[in-house]
Amino acid sequence: MSDYASAGVNIAEGNRAVELMAAAVRSTYTPAVAAGLGAFGGCFDLSKAVDNLQSAILVASTDGVGTKTLVAAACNDYRFIGADLVNHCINDILVQGARPLFFLDYIAVDKLKAEQVATVVQSLAAACKAVGCAVLGGETAEMPGVYRDNTFDLAGTIVGVVDRNAMLPRTVSVGDALIAIPSTGLHTNGYSLARRITPLLGGYDARPSQLNGQSIGEALLAPHRCYIADYNALQQANVPVQAMAHITGGGVYDNLPRVLPEGCGAVIRRGSWSVPPIFELLVDAGQVAEHDAYHAFNMGIGMLVIVPAHARDSALATLPEATHVGEIVAGSGVNLV
Repeated sequence: MSDYASAGVNIAEGNRAVELMAAAVRSTYTPAVAAGLGAFGGCFDLSKAVDNLQSAILVASTDGVGTKTLVAAACNDYRFIGADLVNHCINDILVQGARPLFFLDYIAVDKLKAEQVATVVQSLAAACKAVGCAVLGGETAEMPGVYRDNTFDLAGTIVGVVDRNAMLPRTVSVGDALIAIPSTGLHTNGYSLARRITPLLGGYDARPSQLNGQSIGEALLAPHRCYIADYNALQQANVPVQAMAHITGGGVYDNLPRVLPEGCGAVIRRGSWSVPPIFELLVDAGQVAEHDAYHAFNMGIGMLVIVPAHARDSALATLPEATHVGEIVAGSGVNLV
């Protein structure tokens, strides 16, 4: 006799996971949520979230956290991986000036463990709640045979809104200043390369002196930073932001050109910001060429903000952690000098 459980899918454990995460999910609800957890489709009343619907532009993005999930599983540490996903997605729509409205997640596992899934979703919900974003729905899929033992995948979709007149990028011109806001580590990119190098550093439990007591695993699992507060501060200080680039997969080489108009390139000066020790350890141990390092990793730059030259000092005064790292120049692409 066969049943679903004998095939590797435990419906009861799935229901228990929902019970464990329910309070965290509901804590993110705003007055605009018309139907959430338990509904076949999440419902959101846009009129309760947007003042002027006629000028509202919805901005949506879908992403994942890549093989950072394998690091979380290897370290048995799932506390931040949900926040990683949310903050990555928030930053992706923030570069167009959008603020998040609601989020939907997707978790796929080899074997469902209710506490593990609930920890991930609780982290995700906390990151959403921090910025007023509702967790409108999600899916947890137990897929034996598709995923190896003790593995999982995590992805999500975010929908935000921006006033048509506030959309980014605006006009970017030669001479504009590049302001870098630090990352907290690898964020959610470069982990396939980092995992390949980690054994050369002694594994996830190793504690090199450069990390000041932190283990390799802890450094790799540092949460992806959200940059909404930084953008809010720039707006409140009336600093004119022309464009922003979220430095994710592809590094500065691929991401900055996405917001530059034809005829504009960028010069970034080496040594003008602090590169976190985890990057230096990975690059040195793996003998990673400079171009490859800046292509795979963010190298300590989580967000690049482009402001007119006259606003550079105001931007730096507003964001004490930020540094002036370069300029927009005539040409194309990104040149490290």
